Amino acid sequence: MVTFALSYNRWITLRRQIVRKFRGWFFLLLLHPLLHAATDMKSKFFTTSDGVRLHYLESGAGPTILFVPGWTMPAWIWQPQIDYFSRSYHVIAIDPRSQGESEKTPDGNYPGRRAQDYKELIDHLGGSPVIMVGWSLAVSESLTFVDMFGTSQLKGLVLVDLGLYTPVTQQANDSRYLQFHTFQSDRRHYTETFVRSMYHKPHSEEYLKKVIEASLKTPTATGIALIGELATRNDQRAVLPKLNIPVLAIMTAANRSSAEMITANVSGGQAEVFEDAGHCLFVDDADRFNTLVDNFAKKADAR
Repeated sequence: MVTFALSYNRWITLRRQIVRKFRGWFFLLLLHPLLHAATDMKSKFFTTSDGVRLHYLESGAGPTILFVPGWTMPAWIWQPQIDYFSRSYHVIAIDPRSQGESEKTPDGNYPGRRAQDYKELIDHLGGSPVIMVGWSLAVSESLTFVDMFGTSQLKGLVLVDLGLYTPVTQQANDSRYLQFHTFQSDRRHYTETFVRSMYHKPHSEEYLKKVIEASLKTPTATGIALIGELATRNDQRAVLPKLNIPVLAIMTAANRSSAEMITANVSGGQAEVFEDAGHCLFVDDADRFNTLVDNFAKKADAR
């Protein structure tokens, strides 16, 4: 009986070890597509018609989704989306001119030229229509793209957290003056405060510092130029009737009126408001954001 008990106990121990071992392998097998998507990302460049070298990240295969970051932000800020969508889509995330790893140039830092950059990138990729996802300043640039080039190269448009209309008031002017002054007089302090304000959910200090340093790559004078037009006139209402493609507006509570503007003025326009997320809502609430965009992209691609 003693011999049997010892043998049985050894067998139980061995069985547990085997289960643990194969459970680990099974977990890795489940994780493999995600690991592959993350490691398959490529860093590439192309040169615009005015001779500026622009950087973009590329991953996955399938219909193309083009992610455009906001003011002074890098392409890799879309990492939660790159990882998720590259399993089923051809994902492109661009460093707009004078941002991230793209060339820093004193010229062309305004919505019309940057919109042309995105068209030239689409042409560089083969010219097939894409779903464009623009965040913050890139909302204005995406709508400028539509105003300049129409929608023939777009399957759909996702507008992420920017007001579509700002009335000209003394309060708005004072706010913009304070932003410009602080940005130029103490760039690092401004950037640290701005980046931390973009999130309402906790993120590691390492991550936040990485975003801050990436933002600081844009020269200060260029940063002012990038938002110069938007600062003096933010009114995208005239472009809305031209949106004859699927449109999804994803806004924070501060830009609820823009979400309502899309559903009221764009045929079939969809909108979602993230009540608890910060301006960088696609990081704060990545799962919800990814699900929304994925469902939207499937429908837009099926048209």
